[in-house]
Amino acid sequence: MDEKYLKNITTTAILVVLLVLSFLLLKPLLLSIIMGIILAFVLSPVYDWFYKYLKLKNLSASLIIILLIILIVLPLWFLTPIIVNQSIKIYIASQQIDFITPLKTIFPSLSTDAFSSELGAALSSFVTKVMNSVTNSLSKLILNFPTIVLQFLVVFFVLFFVLRDKEKIVAYIQSLLPFSKEVEKKLFKSSRDITLSVLYGQVILGILAGIIAGLGFIIFRIPNALIFTLVAIILGILPIVGTALIWIPVAVYLLIAGNTFAAFGVILFGIISATIPSLLQPIFVSKRTNMNTSLILIGMIGGLFLFGILGIIIGPLIIAYLFIVLEIYRNKSVPGVLIPPGKVD
Repeated sequence: MDEKYLKNITTTAILVVLLVLSFLLLKPLLLSIIMGIILAFVLSPVYDWFYKYLKLKNLSASLIIILLIILIVLPLWFLTPIIVNQSIKIYIASQQIDFITPLKTIFPSLSTDAFSSELGAALSSFVTKVMNSVTNSLSKLILNFPTIVLQFLVVFFVLFFVLRDKEKIVAYIQSLLPFSKEVEKKLFKSSRDITLSVLYGQVILGILAGIIAGLGFIIFRIPNALIFTLVAIILGILPIVGTALIWIPVAVYLLIAGNTFAAFGVILFGIISATIPSLLQPIFVSKRTNMNTSLILIGMIGGLFLFGILGIIIGPLIIAYLFIVLEIYRNKSVPGVLIPPGKVD
């Protein structure tokens, strides 16, 4: 057997073993590492602004970390007791909800006593299970607090070093890619456009939509407004679904309860929450970087199942990068179905 061939086989085998061991080692921290990289991408313009005036990489990155810690710790410090308190109130209230009367009000011709009772019991059981799940999740967060702190520590370390050494990291990644310089340029540009489309066009504007809908809940004194706001933020990020899935039921409930003024107020803020992000999206991301909606939705749902809440961001990026590489590999003049024309040109 050729000595050079044997060396290549041995080197490859060692590399594969080390890659597998490294993956197993980093697996518990993988989401934290990805989160740090995503935050570095989002906060890179802020870092560049600091570095422009300070001319010190370590200081600029450190200021970003300090500001981020303040933005995370202060809301958690003040909001955690409120969230826990409102969750307990919602749990208690969910045990006392009368589902039968609203059903008879909404469906007077269909709602017999037997039908209303059975459907009311089913809804009551569903709400109880959901609230039990939420309560258990809050309990796990409290019990796993030390682990969560360590995960955040990893996020901040990754964020610091990616911000500080981003040029070196990009150059290193380019040196590993088996593509020509022209293809590398297309790949990085397409990846940047797709990431901007997901982060700014979907995530950040979705959060904004949820906050606007939440302001309606708070201003019109809807009970447990903070919990509803958090749900609206999560729904606002999801494509197609949107905040309407939370503010429409709230408005209907208020109308049934006879609180017409609050109901129309919630509807007004709900419409604004759906309109403003649509108007702002072209400002953050141009139309040519918009991903196919089905691609975003599938990626978010799959990412949610695989990675948890962070998968809402990671899922679409993974699928989008896959199709970017496939489009580069195809190298055809006919555009792809899921990646709009111009993505990899």
